[in-house]
Amino acid sequence: MDFFQTYFIDVLKNHYADFNGKADRKQYWYFVLIGLGANIIFSVLGNLGSILSGLYALAVLIPSIALATRRLHDTDKSGWFQLIALIPALGAIVLIILLALPSKSPTRFD
Repeated sequence: MDFFQTYFIDVLKNHYADFNGKADRKQYWYFVLIGLGANIIFSVLGNLGSILSGLYALAVLIPSIALATRRLHDTDKSGWFQLIALIPALGAIVLIILLALPSKSPTRFD
């Protein structure tokens, strides 16, 4: 339960729309992993799961963007780099690579 509290609930509770600061790789990717697990559970539920999945996606939209922005700050990149995902096919791959880069210290976002 501490894992879920640390990497999911705290992000939603303490950093809901916080676009300032930094987030390490562990915090970002565990949040993504928990979200993926939730979507797998929703897919098993059929039609009700589709509705729940949509509500979940809407609920975590802003925190996900904020967390990705803080993750990019940790790699010394601007949060606007998320827009690179709008480039068909290649953009999403480049964004995943940027989000997986190791932390840089110090950064201009400290």
